Amino acid sequence: MRTFDMTPLFRNSVGFDRMARLMDGVAADQVPTYPPYNIERVDEDAYRITMAVAGFAESELDVQVKENQLTITGRVEKSESEDENNQYLHRGIAERAFERRFNLADHIKVAGADLVNGLLHVDLVREVPEAMKPRTIAINNNIKAIGNKAA
Repeated sequence: MRTFDMTPLFRNSVGFDRMARLMDGVAADQVPTYPPYNIERVDEDAYRITMAVAGFAESELDVQVKENQLTITGRVEKSESEDENNQYLHRGIAERAFERRFNLADHIKVAGADLVNGLLHVDLVREVPEAMKPRTIAINNNIKAIGNKAA
């Protein structure tokens, strides 16, 4: 029997995890991404995206939501004279700009963002409107007549 690896679809999506529950135990392919990030489920209706943005100041990061897409952008603000004066023996720290997009499911809202110890935490919450939430209907034992017939 063939199995389909759906994890690449969930890598950049948040809140679509109902289908992901069926995929537990399926290994994701190890595609390196810059910057590295985690998507975790904190609660039934809460998620957190944690992105490693070491070396970026708060002013160099931009978090925007437009329609159902979250965009996190990092722009390095360095002067050319700063780079010319430094002589690197080894340059292993990636100081490049990035843009990472995440597709959000319906009713997922960004609750806030924090930058702590080089990690950008973006908190997301599912806010389903009251009209769309399931509600319990009481069952009555009363028999009512409709016209001349009992219901």
